[in-house]
Amino acid sequence: MALLKPDPTFHASPGEAAAAPPETLGYVVTLNTGTNGDKAPDALCVVDLDPSSSSYGTVVGRLDMPEIGDELHHFGWNACSSALCPWAAHPHVERRYLLIPGLRSSRLHVVDVKGDPRQPKLEKVVEADEIARKAGYSRPHTIHCGPDGIYVSALGAPDGDGPGGIFLLDHENFSVKSAWEQDRGPQELAYDFWWHIAYDTIVTSEWGTPNMVEDGLIGELLLGNKYGHQLHVWDWKKRKHVQAVDLGAEHQMVLELRPAHNPRNAYGFVGVVTSTADLSASVFLWRRADDGTVSAKKVISIPAEPAEADQLPPLLQPFGAVPPLVTDIALSVDDSALFVSCWGTGEIKRYDVTDPDNPRETGSVRLGGIVERTAHPAAGALKGGPQMVEVSRDGKRIYLTNSLYAAWDEQFYPEGIDGWMVKLDAEGDFRLDPDFFLEFHGERPHQVRLEGGDASSDSYCFPD
Repeated sequence: MALLKPDPTFHASPGEAAAAPPETLGYVVTLNTGTNGDKAPDALCVVDLDPSSSSYGTVVGRLDMPEIGDELHHFGWNACSSALCPWAAHPHVERRYLLIPGLRSSRLHVVDVKGDPRQPKLEKVVEADEIARKAGYSRPHTIHCGPDGIYVSALGAPDGDGPGGIFLLDHENFSVKSAWEQDRGPQELAYDFWWHIAYDTIVTSEWGTPNMVEDGLIGELLLGNKYGHQLHVWDWKKRKHVQAVDLGAEHQMVLELRPAHNPRNAYGFVGVVTSTADLSASVFLWRRADDGTVSAKKVISIPAEPAEADQLPPLLQPFGAVPPLVTDIALSVDDSALFVSCWGTGEIKRYDVTDPDNPRETGSVRLGGIVERTAHPAAGALKGGPQMVEVSRDGKRIYLTNSLYAAWDEQFYPEGIDGWMVKLDAEGDFRLDPDFFLEFHGERPHQVRLEGGDASSDSYCFPD
């Protein structure tokens, strides 16, 4: 039977997505941190992920950005499975462009991967002044392909203070439309966002304004519990703030949001970088009740690990411990497994979350870390730790990179970070692939996107 859908990589349900052919290419943004006049532009790298290919696990394509100093970070697709929602205004769109913001420059790059997916081409650059003039924001971060437009979060205002928020891009020409919010209520700090597509509910999280993060973590602000510690709940259609959910002032830096992919499930997970009470890290579960209110509770707590002062960077020496620093989490497309990156201790954990209120740890792999620097079989001792994590649509392959954010890399890994990307296998046992190790010489990789979509790119309109 002929399928009337505009793009074969769009899937009506999580189950359809998981059953689709596996990825053969990955897109990875890299940050160039050279100094003393030898800086080069950041880049989008194309990695061969087809195990049957002779170039498997290597960079097979590259696009350098036109300017220096962007700090490429998160990025996303122009269109995805949400275009199949019956109310989607743009059913004819296709997954063709990667939208790649510079978190420091505030430029937004539109990259075409349709003609030759291994040789992406720059289509357009949305300059920082257009974002500032039309939306009042800067430092674009998360990109999500919505059914009615392209949504982009931003850390703050053009002067580096707050508020941060969300703005919209036009689906056709990528011009900035406006800030999304009609009534932001008390919301000031911003970071990530995602939604419950069947409940007209958007959830946002908090990191800090650009002035609070761009030069590194500010100890006085952290110990004063001034970084973000709340979730914000919004009425999607009315663009109105409806609720703030405080996780507790000690739970500092509420980052990645991972709602359930099944649109019937009105819950999700959010990672918290650290607690000022004991340096632990945590994952909270939020849940939307029938009356629309949202509550949250801590379901995972990961303790700090004791360490000698001479093993620690100056920032951590007074504490005598290395914090886990949960900087990314990823939820499998079938909502059964949650992967948690501990960038500080150098560990990636897998949890069974089929009962989301009671996650059960089912695997752990150590790599790098501030103290242990656990080796990879193909590379020896590693600098940096598991940071950005991406999960294949079928949940069987996990991809990791090791750089967080330039100024923060230097604080927590002052001896420097050599960029790397690794793969883990998650079918049955959770284990490292000893043969997959990709080194980025002189560059630091951040987010990974998989050809045809991945576990953190798409939203689905139907449950089955």
